Amino acid sequence: MFKLGLIINPVAGIGGRVALKGSDGEEIQKLALQRGAIPLAQQRMREALQKLCEYEAEIHIYTAANEMGENLSKNMGFQTTVVNPVNAIHTCGSDTEKTVQQCLQQGVDLLLFAGGDGTARNIYHALNNANSALPVIGVPAGCKIHSSVYALTPAHAGELLSLIIKGRALSLTEASVMDIDEDEFRKDRVKAKLHGYLNVPAENQFMQNMKQGGFSHEEIILQDIAAFIIETMDDSLYLIGSGTTPKAILDELQLPATLLGIDAVKNHHLVASDINEKQILQLLEKNEQVRLIITIIGGQGHVFGRGNQQISPEVIKRLSMENIVIISTPEKIHSLNGQPMRVDTGDEGLNKSLYGMVSVITGYDERTLYRIG
Repeated sequence: MFKLGLIINPVAGIGGRVALKGSDGEEIQKLALQRGAIPLAQQRMREALQKLCEYEAEIHIYTAANEMGENLSKNMGFQTTVVNPVNAIHTCGSDTEKTVQQCLQQGVDLLLFAGGDGTARNIYHALNNANSALPVIGVPAGCKIHSSVYALTPAHAGELLSLIIKGRALSLTEASVMDIDEDEFRKDRVKAKLHGYLNVPAENQFMQNMKQGGFSHEEIILQDIAAFIIETMDDSLYLIGSGTTPKAILDELQLPATLLGIDAVKNHHLVASDINEKQILQLLEKNEQVRLIITIIGGQGHVFGRGNQQISPEVIKRLSMENIVIISTPEKIHSLNGQPMRVDTGDEGLNKSLYGMVSVITGYDERTLYRIG
């Protein structure tokens, strides 16, 4: 019997689609709900566990009560033991850490958890305090996923775990636990801190890399990309995605930019800044032609699902791929080491529909053909 520890952060990622750039803290969580945010962590973990359904008889899950794992685990038919009777209404980081401690006492073989960088930090603190080298697999569900302890998508997490349950021998490697200051993040300043490392299965096909920063000579390339985009702009409304590469376009237009959010531009004028999913959908209704400009996260390769949850599945479906422009410096593409660009929209059917070769703008009137997969 495989003993699986399972933890879900019920509010992970709740601030993403409503443009709050994080979910840490009770006040932010309340504000997200007031803005109409819908918790997605349960669905993300469900996608991972669906890959394990054929092994139900071989798995015993140890988890926390209610929305932290019990409800989903039992609903899907897994043998379940509740090790931490948490409050059904409100949970916090200390609940995560206590659940880890209880899972260790039960001698679990591996810990599967859904959350973001804050959750990974809680997992790390609990395991570090217990001096434990328990292997973990993270199911990406948060707004901020800088840590490399997460699988590429929830489905990848489940597939990787299924290999382990089937008996495939996998070596372990240390993966970084990173987190940023959300207050600074909301001011467009990224202050990332390395908290430590967790053991994850060494399988690059399934696990993401740590987010990379830029290169010293990127500024000229960014200016070239920005100049080309601006010269080719028409009367469409342009949604400018998050990151330093799209920000270069607004810098060139001498417009204020939200480094870590989504801005809207039309006829070289700023229409709206730091917009959320609902506002984007409203703009799509009002404007006949809308284009989205996004970039790749260096090292990880994600174009959707990391730091831009405002671009939801519904937004992508309304836009269609022909109106989505991907821009990137050549270094970002090289940093993928031949691995494809990734999409983790939360809609597996949509993810698969986006797979294939796409044209990426990598300079002034320069394009690189690269695949999403």
